Order: sequence, then structure tokens, then C-alpha cells
Amino acid sequence: MRRTQPIRLAFALCMITTAVNLQAPLYDALAARSGAGAGATTVAFACYVVGILPVLLGLNGLAERVGRKPLINAALMLCLAATVLTLAMPGLVTLGIARFMMGIGTALTSAVAPAYMAMLFEGKDSRAPANWVTASTALGFGLGAALTSLFVLHTPSLTPPSLWLYLVAATLALLLVLTLKDDCPRRAGAEMLRLPTFPPGALGYGLAIMLAWATVGLVIAILPSTLAQHGLSGWAGFATFGVCSCGVLFQPWARKLAPQMATQVGLIILPLAYALIAWGALQGDLLAVLLGTVAASSACYGFIYLGGLSGVLDLAAEHPSRASAGYFLMAYLGFSIPVITTGILVDAFGHAAALGIFGLALLCGVAVTLGILQRGRIFSHRTLQ
Repeated sequence: MRRTQPIRLAFALCMITTAVNLQAPLYDALAARSGAGAGATTVAFACYVVGILPVLLGLNGLAERVGRKPLINAALMLCLAATVLTLAMPGLVTLGIARFMMGIGTALTSAVAPAYMAMLFEGKDSRAPANWVTASTALGFGLGAALTSLFVLHTPSLTPPSLWLYLVAATLALLLVLTLKDDCPRRAGAEMLRLPTFPPGALGYGLAIMLAWATVGLVIAILPSTLAQHGLSGWAGFATFGVCSCGVLFQPWARKLAPQMATQVGLIILPLAYALIAWGALQGDLLAVLLGTVAASSACYGFIYLGGLSGVLDLAAEHPSRASAGYFLMAYLGFSIPVITTGILVDAFGHAAALGIFGLALLCGVAVTLGILQRGRIFSHRTLQ
């Protein structure tokens, strides 16, 4: 039974992240039902970040007070409640509330998952727990969207069977987590507020992940409405799966590079991949879109994500957790503000102009970030392990 504990935790992590983009292929239909445009859709989408940031910034010490398992249980219950809400009252406002709840759940999970998985592996190879966490969460972020797309392509609906299947699977995950061991020591006086820090030299890495996750957010939140112009909105879930989950395939190569080099490789790939996505979406070329999302994922969740985080931790000195919090703060700012801005531009000027403006801004941002990384002083050049 003890040997299955990492598998049970990995399944729970996958179910938590599966909930996050489960409704992604429905965004355009939900907006049409609510009489809203792309701008309002991106605001509902960004409510996820509103749920994440308070936990990321102010509740980093919660696990030391209550333990790790209660936070995983709470995250699963929040995801279950959010999915029930979207089933009972499908709409854009409900979507925003649900994504806020799922943001809290994801933040609770990210705060404890790596250390919890390492404890369940009981001191074995330190790379294995990190790989399990990365693979299970990345798979989940794309799995829910792809599953919903499968059902929507067969029978369009605002409440497809994928949501009901999720409730069954997440309930099973909750039951499996209840029997996990949790040896985390509790400290009633543990510090809760741990503000993020930005070590000298970390700016380039922060900007890189901001640009990467802005691109991911655009694919999830705006691409469905662009594809809908060609009758392809049902395929949006597969685009989400491509941009979220396929990056795991490229992580072995990213680990072989020094942090600065891995991040630079990702930054070079990113605007090329985005250009393919945008062109494919505007032309109705589904193959181009899907190939572009896989390429973007190699940058966003492969080279930039691993290279940037490793580079920040190299520079963090005695405050690694606060430095990584600063890195993820930049990431989630990219996941929200540029996406909302692009949604507003879609409503004002149309998809072609908005996607073009985002692409130009992305290209400029990549050029500036590459310059910062090239000039910046890198204190450690160790390769990713």
C-alpha cells in the first residue's frame, strides 16, 4: 500500500490541474450565451490568477501549520465545487467564480506538492519526485480541455459529459488522498507571510516566464473565439493540451543546458511558435495551430520554465522559496494582464489586429529579455539536473 502512495498523490495532482482548463473549449459558447466579447472572457479567465496570488504571497507558511494532506484535500474539494457550479449554472460570471476557486486550489497545491511527493518517495532519487509532480500537473492542465473537446466535437453542449466524468474521477482522487500518510511537522507559530524577492540578475528570467505564460494564456482564453470564426472552436481543447502538456517531452533536453542557455533557446522558439499559431488560427489551418502550440509548449513548459526557475534558484542565496515566489509572481502577471489587454483589443479592432499587436509586443519583449540575459551577470553556470 505504501508503494502506491506516490501514484495516488500524482493522480490527485493531475485531477486538480485537470479542473483548471476543463471548460476552456466552452469559453466562446459561454461568452455568446452571456452576450459578452473576448474582453469579458479574458477577465473571467484571469480570475484564476486572482485566486492564486493571495495564497502565493500571503499563505506560504500554511502547510507548516496544518500539514500537507489537508491542503491537497482542500484543493480537490474546491475543484469539485467549482465544476459543480459550472454544471448547475453555465455562464461567464459562474466561470469567473469557478476559476477563482480553482486558482486557490492550484496555489495550495503548488505550495506543498514537491515536498509532499519527496516525502512519499522516502529519500530515493531526488529527481524522481520532481519529475512526477511536473508530469502529473502538466498532463492535467491539458487533459481536461482535450477531453471536453472530444465530447463537444461529437455533441455541442455547455455541460458536456466530461464535467460529469471529472466529478467521478476527482471524488476518487479525494478518497485516495484521505489514506495518504502526512509526516509534516506542525508548527503553530510558523510564519505565514513570506514576500517574494528578486535577486540581482533574476530580471531576465522573470521577464522570460512572463512572456511565455502570456502566450499560454492567449492560447487558452482567446484562441477559441478566433477558431470559432472558421467553425473550429471545438478543437480549442486540443490546442490547450498542446500548449500546456507537450512541454514535458522537451524537459530532458532542457536539463542538459545551463539555465541561461535553456532560457535563451526557449525565447528564440517562442515568437516563431506564436507566429505559426496566430497565422493558423486566422487562416483556419488547424494543423498549423496544433504544431504551433506544441512548439510553444517546448519553450513555455520546457526550456524557459526549467531554465528560468533553475537560474533564479542559482541566484537566490539563502532565500530560495522567496525567490521562486517572485519568479511565479512574474509568471502569473504574464498569465493575466497581457491576456486581458489582448481580449480588449479583439473587441475593439478584431482578431487579426489584436493578435498582430500581441505578436509585435512579444517580439519586442523577447529582444529586450535576450539582451538582458546576455548582459546580465550569471553567478552560476551549472547544468540543470
